[in-house]
Amino acid sequence: MWPFSSLWNTDKNKANTTIKVKRAERERLLAAAPTLNAGHEQFLKVGVCEIVSCIEKGDWTAREVVEAYIAQAAKAHIATNCLTEVVFQQALKRAEELDAEYAVTKKLRGPLHGVPFSAKDQFDIAGFDTSIGFTTWTNKPAATDAVLVDQLVSLGAIPIAKTNVPQTMFSFECSNPLWGRTTNPYNSNYTCGGSSGGEAALLAMDGSALGIGSDIGGSLRIPAAYCGVYCLKPSIGRVSKAGAHSSNPAFEGIRSVAGPMARNVNDLQLFCKAIFGLQDKTHLDYNFVPMPYRQIDTLKVLKFGYYTSDGFAKASPAAARAVMETVQALKRQGHECLEIELPDVSDCLEIYLALVSADGYKRMISPLGPDPMEPSLILPVYGSRIPSLLRKFGAWFIGTILGDKSFAKFIRASRIKTVYETNHWTDRRNKWNVMFYEKVWNKYGLDGIICPVQAMPQIPHGGSSTVNSLVVSTALYNLVDSPVGIVPVTHVEAHKDQITEAWSSPDSRERSVLMEKRLYTVAKPMYDSKGMDQMPASVQIVGRKWEDEKVLAMMAVVDDALGTNRGFGPRGFTNHFKS
Repeated sequence: MWPFSSLWNTDKNKANTTIKVKRAERERLLAAAPTLNAGHEQFLKVGVCEIVSCIEKGDWTAREVVEAYIAQAAKAHIATNCLTEVVFQQALKRAEELDAEYAVTKKLRGPLHGVPFSAKDQFDIAGFDTSIGFTTWTNKPAATDAVLVDQLVSLGAIPIAKTNVPQTMFSFECSNPLWGRTTNPYNSNYTCGGSSGGEAALLAMDGSALGIGSDIGGSLRIPAAYCGVYCLKPSIGRVSKAGAHSSNPAFEGIRSVAGPMARNVNDLQLFCKAIFGLQDKTHLDYNFVPMPYRQIDTLKVLKFGYYTSDGFAKASPAAARAVMETVQALKRQGHECLEIELPDVSDCLEIYLALVSADGYKRMISPLGPDPMEPSLILPVYGSRIPSLLRKFGAWFIGTILGDKSFAKFIRASRIKTVYETNHWTDRRNKWNVMFYEKVWNKYGLDGIICPVQAMPQIPHGGSSTVNSLVVSTALYNLVDSPVGIVPVTHVEAHKDQITEAWSSPDSRERSVLMEKRLYTVAKPMYDSKGMDQMPASVQIVGRKWEDEKVLAMMAVVDDALGTNRGFGPRGFTNHFKS
């Protein structure tokens, strides 16, 4: 045992040294950032479209814009610990090159000329590590940009930083041993969400004009909702993921998608118009769908389905209010809104968990090495490896004695499987997909669906370890490959959004007794309207597969109906706390 122990200690010491060196380098580069000043405000308070317009008119230079966002990014990092790799000096040099080119040609490089953008740490940026929080993946700088990064640069955008993610990116919190924990800009006691958490925190504080992330179960949508920014989870293949790394790259049970995050709907639309169908001759991505952006005619009267309970856990007062305020705003504009009931979504999460746990998460955690496992991973990883007899007893006890049949199903499904069994669950996924379209889209004849992002508007740090099943609300739309947008609606109000008797009494439609107790009725429930006061509450806008452009159009309709004085968008975070 002694040689093994010595080797382990050596690896652990090496990892600790790596952490110190990487963090020290990050701090050195942050210290060299321009100081934020009053003159930067004009650049921070507008969206991408306005930035490009002002550069084209000659009112601003790319250098001025990038300098302002770099200064603000450094401030956002101090507040939330959202950055990993710092690309500031390279960004300033690239901005100067664009300015010199424009001075000669008087032509924009592309529709994103001079726009500072940030990238979730998993996306390669040439010359920088793509560690995604693993110490074992450090000191291996990428040779080339990820395809999406390369595409954005070719359109004139300028990468300024990479942003933090949770360990393995399989969590809706944002913490890893290498870079530490990222907090929510609105309240440091709460998580910014995950796995695109650092990206959402940076955008919420105007530290970037545009961001890119990815989503396999809500990894774009959950952090966007927690931090009060906008995003689009596209249909699979509309945005390239080549050069975006994962510790489980061959997993196909639920396919991950890349997508944009922004501070308003217009910027999402500009991104999609520029990127959808864009061919890249340098890097070949055979999974990319060459479908150009399709312009949507003006939407007049729309038919929305909505729900405040997905049938797994009742939405909190704040999350339910966000949905109902959206519905009421749309009705005032003449749109039709119909309350709908979903098929049993616990079946959806059962399938999801069965697929992601098929190898006991062995491949996913393989890069950990000496890094300690984050608490949010302990239950899914070790729970999938429980001996069969003990698993059967646990499922029986929870389902029969505690009366929670949903969790009993999840326990049975979350285990190591043979290829034969995995194929069985894949077949169930495909059949559930067909059933969902028949029983929801075709039954109700909907244009779109409005629903909570989760039962909770936010969760405190460490919360995902006990309520990770809340992912069902977003994972549902990964399973059926629906494009989904996030629109921030309102802020939690301590008194208005308190728990009432309706949330503490049983409801025949609710299926998870244990989850609702944890959220609302135990001695210290996770839902706390006072603790969450003034934090964002958002909704999902869901469309049919391949109708990404229509989802963006519906997001614009919703955003307009809700009005412009909600405290979101460029400088929305700053102005909200000034008021």
